[in-house]
Amino acid sequence: MSVQRVALVSPYALSVFGGVQEQVLAMSRVLCDSGRDVLIVAPDIRDETIYDTPAKVLRLGTRWSIPTNGSRAPLTFSLTAARKAKAAIGTFQPDIVHFHEPFAPLLGWSTLRSHDYPALGTFHRSGHGPALTYTKPLMARLGAGLDDAVSVSEAAATTLRHACGLDSVVLFNGFEVDRFVATPRERAVGPVLFYVGRLEERKGVALAIDAVREHNAQNVKPWQLVIAGEGPERRRLEALAAHDDRIVFVGRVDDEIKRAWLRRVDALIAPSTRGESFGLVLLEGMASETLVVASDIDGYREAAGGHATLFQPESSSSLGVAIARALAEESEASVAAARRHAERWSMASLMSAYGERYEVARQRFRANR
Repeated sequence: MSVQRVALVSPYALSVFGGVQEQVLAMSRVLCDSGRDVLIVAPDIRDETIYDTPAKVLRLGTRWSIPTNGSRAPLTFSLTAARKAKAAIGTFQPDIVHFHEPFAPLLGWSTLRSHDYPALGTFHRSGHGPALTYTKPLMARLGAGLDDAVSVSEAAATTLRHACGLDSVVLFNGFEVDRFVATPRERAVGPVLFYVGRLEERKGVALAIDAVREHNAQNVKPWQLVIAGEGPERRRLEALAAHDDRIVFVGRVDDEIKRAWLRRVDALIAPSTRGESFGLVLLEGMASETLVVASDIDGYREAAGGHATLFQPESSSSLGVAIARALAEESEASVAAARRHAERWSMASLMSAYGERYEVARQRFRANR
């Protein structure tokens, strides 16, 4: 890859847990490890966290939490921040500007519209809604600033095509596979289940709570559920758990602690009801040599590849049956097969594929100058 300087632009603040933010940080580590210079630009000027990356991290603008696609996006709407981002990227003189969710407001828009450098956009979102319907003209204008486009799944590619007519190459979300077995394997006494992610309605955490309580009410071998994450549903979910000492809320965890939990528990539970373009968290569970139980939705089914136990979305009874089956059928062979499946999505392989897309973007940029 002849690209030596990469600017990664995230419209979402790194200070809030999310899949896009994790991708940006992991990409930066792999690029830096291969000798590239990397600049990350993201919202939240008040964020002083030292992130696990050698890349330079620039944070600009006030962070706002905006409802979108069944979740809440940590964005900035500061035009000043967008102009400062453009200036900082200009000073950095990148070989490529890699935008994640390029159409999400607002941090990268000035850079995207000026189109001073080769530009690639990665699209993560799947699903439709009013925001996409009513912003087609804006997306078309912003899309003109991209030299190449990548979607993380077929579902995300379809969403992009319907939203603004933009075609994209489908790659995948990647992750640093070896990090997930760096922590020693520890198993507690009795089955322990684990959820990690935002606490919001579409994530289906209430289903997991109901399934565990239903099981424990009629079974002599109880399950424990550990819930990691924060979000607007936390109080309601704590009330639903009704102070059950077998349901534990541990709050937001960083990536290192998440990986440690995944090595300690018996099964990862991914009960989302919708809005998941690709189930990277499923692959993280498999890479950790942990069972995975997930809702049977498009993004998760694609990631599972037959190596997770799927259940009917929005059904706590179906989830309970799936958990019991996964625990009963666990074997060394099935766990090893799931890990081999997860290894296909290594971040190193992904960045090798992105290296090819970077060159395509640069060629197109030069041809249009």
